[in-house]
Order: sequence, then structure tokens, then C-alpha cells
Amino acid sequence: MPTEDVNAQAWTLYGQRQLDHGFMPPVPGDISWAPWEGVGPGSEVLGGLVGKRVLDIGSGSGHHAVHLARAHGARVTAIELSTTQHARATRHYSTEAGVNWVHGDVIEHLRTADPYDAAYAVGSLAYVDPHTSLPALRDALIADAPLIFSVLHTDLHGRGPSTTVAPREQQLLLRKEPAIPVDMFVLVPHLWEDLLTSYGFRVEAMNLLSAPDAENPVVHQLIRARRLPERRTRISSRPRTRRPPAPHAALGVGAIVLGDHGLLMGHHRLGTTELPGGTVEAGEALEEAVVRELAEETGLTTRTEDVILLGTLVDHVGDVLRVTIGAVVTAWEGKPATQPGESVGDWRWCPLDDLPSDLFECSANILTAWRPDLPIDHTPTHFTPFAHRTTADGLT
Repeated sequence: MPTEDVNAQAWTLYGQRQLDHGFMPPVPGDISWAPWEGVGPGSEVLGGLVGKRVLDIGSGSGHHAVHLARAHGARVTAIELSTTQHARATRHYSTEAGVNWVHGDVIEHLRTADPYDAAYAVGSLAYVDPHTSLPALRDALIADAPLIFSVLHTDLHGRGPSTTVAPREQQLLLRKEPAIPVDMFVLVPHLWEDLLTSYGFRVEAMNLLSAPDAENPVVHQLIRARRLPERRTRISSRPRTRRPPAPHAALGVGAIVLGDHGLLMGHHRLGTTELPGGTVEAGEALEEAVVRELAEETGLTTRTEDVILLGTLVDHVGDVLRVTIGAVVTAWEGKPATQPGESVGDWRWCPLDDLPSDLFECSANILTAWRPDLPIDHTPTHFTPFAHRTTADGLT
């Protein structure tokens, strides 16, 4: 069954169960982008909304739309495909000033709607193919309009996001009711960023929102983007010369793998102790480089969705500019072992309070960027953390 039909049936069943139980969430004091109140920012990320036309995508019971109309003076169009979800909203708020309730498909609606000043979605964009939803939203938003949405990142089973744009089965949960299967696009942050950029948006921030209960593995992404103005003409470019430039820079990755017995470190044949890592290959994503280098050097396997990039470290080795990307590997399989033909081996777990004194300088730089409290001396370097990383990533 096509993804659209699976999800339409699922949300109709979900809404009917909520109608049967007579449940209706109260109008909140602020928008919660994740299922937990007080986690992450609120409606302020949408900017000033007084008198502005705002699109609520997959508005559900409508409580967020009502909040924006009442508290922020927005003129909200709340569109919902599910008949039962639409019925829940209109039974309670059909006469609500400032909200226009629309039952229908958001893509069809956007083809004929007047341009919106802002659009947002709490979880709902994960149920629509981004190759369909993002170009439709681009065409229906005015220049510089914000598009703010939250999507699932890690589910109840601890399964992280995918690196390909394809739906996968997830579940809608309702207390004391059987789970309802749905198809969702659960994508790694850099893939969402690539999609948004390719369809005419500028990504301004990406945050991970974790459950307040440490035992709950669920994590949501909050993505803040802005619709770029149209560029009517394309500017050409050309190489300065046909002669290739002289090599003068090196790009590498280093992986922090922290286990129960300490930090994974190996011995280089030139005498230094260092983290797993190496040179990024042409056309290779940074997360992919971490996965490949970890397997090649240690035999451990991991997934790109289990790699969290910390930021860039820049220094010089003679006339060569060296750029190192630090990363944390959050999950892996296997036991580390010396691999044939590799320069680094003799892998061991080193306690953080008893690190070796012969650290490779790039590894030292990565470790102090990750944990500034570690007593490590190293050569000067410039560290730039990735803007979308927050303390919710569990890195501090």
C-alpha cells in the first residue's frame, strides 16, 4: 500500500480512538515541538506573528493553531487530512477567531493557496515524502518566511535515523490501545539539511530534543529553516586556470569511542597513541569516513546515524592547512583488534583519568574539544563546533 494511504488510514483510526475516548488536549501556553512540555524552545522560533498568515501542517486536534491565534494574533490555516482528526478540532474550535479549519491534502491546498508568511509542523512532515512536501512549501511561502518543523530522530527501540530518503515503519501509540503502524521519513540531520537546501531553503538551526527521562531513548529533531528569495538569473563561474592547484590542505576525521573501560586508543608505528581515524576520501560524507576508518583500523562496525560530529579543528603542519573533524561514536559492534596493513594497532581501552602521555596532537585536540576539562597539553588549534549541536546531544 502506498505510504500516503497507510498514513491516511492510520491517522483516521487514531483520531477515531481519541473521539471514542473523548480526549482533547488543552490549548497549551506554548508550542511543544516534542511530546514533552518544557523541552526545547517554544513558539518564539516562528518570530513575530501578529496579523501574519501561518500554515499549520497536519494540525491534528488544533490546539497549537488555537494557541497561535489567541496568544500571538496569527491568522492560522490549520490543514488536516484525517477526517477524524479534523472532526476533533472543529467540534471544539469551529468558531475560533483567527483560525481557518481546512480538511484536505496539504500539497493540493498549497497549489492554489495565497502565499503564507510562515509554516510549521509538529511531527507531521515526517509522514510526507520530502521530495513532494518541500518544493510545494517553497512555492507557497513568501521570501524569507520561516519553516519550522519537528520530526522523529530516535524511536522507542533506540533505532536512529536513516541515511536514505525512504519511509520506514514506525508506530502510533495510544495508551491501552493496540499500536497503529505508519510509514515515516526518519532522516539524519545532514540529509534534512541537504534536502532543504536543494529545494530553496536556508537551514538556520537543527536541535536534538531528548526526553527528560534518561531511560527514554526517544529523541526528536527541531529544524528551523527559511525560504530563500528567488534568484531569477544564474551567475556563471569558471576556474582561474586549467592547472590544478598545488596540494596545501589535509582533511581528516578522528573518532571518540568511549566504552565501559575507557577510551579506545591505538599505537601508531611512528610512536604516538591516537584515536581511530584517518583521511576523508573524495566524495565521502564525514560520517561515512568515520564509519569506514573505524572498520578499517579496528574491525569495529557502526552506522552513520550513530556518529555525532563535534566540529572542525584547524591548525598548520608547515605550509599545509590541516582540518580535523572530531566525532563521537555512540554505538558499535565487535571487538577492536589490530588490522592487517594498518599503521595503527594494539588497540586498548584507556581510562579518562589515566591517558597515555604520547598522544598524537590531532587526537589531543579532539579530546580537549570534546572534554575541555581533560588535562592535555597540545599544539594551538582553532575549534569551531557545529551550530546545530546542543547539550541535548549528550556530548557534555
